Amino acid sequence: MSASNNPNNKSQIKKTSLLRKTLDNAEPHFANGGKFERFYVLFEMVDTLFYSPPNTTVGAPHVRDALDLKRVMGYVWLATFPVMFMACFNTGYQANLAMASMGIETTEGLRGWFLSPFGYDPSSFMANFFHGLTFFLPIYMTTFIVGGIVEATFSLVRGHEINEGFFVTSILYTLTLPPDTPLWMVAMGISFGIIIGKEVFGGTGKNFLNPALTGRAFLYFAYPASMSGDAVWTAVDGFTGATNLSLAAEGGVNLILSQSTWFESFIGLIPGSLGETSTLAILTGGGILLLTKIASWRIVVGVMLGMVATSTLFNLIGSDTNPLFGMPWYWHLVSGGFAFGMMFMATDPVTASMTNLGRWYYGALIGFMTIIIRVVNPAFPEGIMLAILFANIFSPLIDHFVVQSNVKRRLKRFKQTEMPQSNSNQTKVSEDN
Repeated sequence: MSASNNPNNKSQIKKTSLLRKTLDNAEPHFANGGKFERFYVLFEMVDTLFYSPPNTTVGAPHVRDALDLKRVMGYVWLATFPVMFMACFNTGYQANLAMASMGIETTEGLRGWFLSPFGYDPSSFMANFFHGLTFFLPIYMTTFIVGGIVEATFSLVRGHEINEGFFVTSILYTLTLPPDTPLWMVAMGISFGIIIGKEVFGGTGKNFLNPALTGRAFLYFAYPASMSGDAVWTAVDGFTGATNLSLAAEGGVNLILSQSTWFESFIGLIPGSLGETSTLAILTGGGILLLTKIASWRIVVGVMLGMVATSTLFNLIGSDTNPLFGMPWYWHLVSGGFAFGMMFMATDPVTASMTNLGRWYYGALIGFMTIIIRVVNPAFPEGIMLAILFANIFSPLIDHFVVQSNVKRRLKRFKQTEMPQSNSNQTKVSEDN
């Protein structure tokens, strides 16, 4: 409902902007009985995008808080800005380096026309950033448009509001993809993620799987050649560039050092998915989520502790045939999508555990499973995506056991406090007799 239906705002309507007046004049056509009644959810989406809804609860119990769902999703979206920035820069940087090594001076088509003022010099910030932008922007726009249509379709059929959660799902999904993912594949993945990962369970707040990771997992298993291997991480045809995890699986940390230092991996100047290379940018955005208390620090610490403990155990065990056994925890941190999954995916408040103690177990399970999948399964060196989806499935069970444990502990405490009182009553009765 828009502000025009709130009687307390009648005196303010005269002073409102042209946009507010336009929305108020259009609302009767979308309300019950209007000729566009079936499209009310689209009108409501536009209205609440620009203005906060004036609805307030009038009866107890209720909580007044400025941090509503729209603002939460807005904070998460803004927190991805450092990651998006590095995604554009590093994608262009890796492409320009590859072109220089292959003797390619320019690209053809619309991309070449757009980049003609900036060039392809890997030492130029503008050349790197805008070259990467030509790969990032089409993937993100495809995700946003196709995913938005799917989301709006389900909302229209069900008569539900179009939730702002899709803004977050679209950007997180985009940042998990290789830079040269075909756009038709991008569209298939986000459609699968929204429908199977969220809408079949009732929409936002009712899903137990992270929709962005569900779409990414679908693409990996349906089109593994386009989602893994050395040829998908650098956006230049015919160029192969291995990720840290691929190098570690082949020859351990020493082979990684032949391509980049730990600091370069931390900054993000390495091949990889769009938004998963720069641990520095990820921790910067994740820090915003922790400071605003949108992300649970217990989950983040739990994931980190689980990863450190498991990787250290494998270091102590050692292996003559599997170099990943000797990979230290600090290399796991800056390799693959671990940092991105830990800060942005594992902390999803809908699919994660709800209890404080459960969040510790949930995070530790993710860290443990990530290293298990990376080290023990040589066919799938990246483990954070499957680890989070695995933990999503078990998070309700974790919360169940935590709650039952609390109930049993409180019942035991209650019985212990009642026993002395009952004994004193029995003593008093015997004295009276």
